[in-house]
Amino acid sequence: MLNPDFRNVLKNRTSRYSLVTAIAKRAREITDDNELKIKCGDVKPVTYALTELIDGEIEIVEPEEIRNI
Repeated sequence: MLNPDFRNVLKNRTSRYSLVTAIAKRAREITDDNELKIKCGDVKPVTYALTELIDGEIEIVEPEEIRNI
């Protein structure tokens, strides 16, 4: 099981809500795409999506109005 330190994951001031939403959305994309599913192998889609985020392969982009609060 992957248990990252969320302080490092959220270092770019992303909210926890945005993190969970983005990871869930990416996991759904992985599940729906057969090519990505094969690339994941035995790793669960949520774990694979979180690994992509930690490795810098994907990033979370928040709407402009959330950033200004």
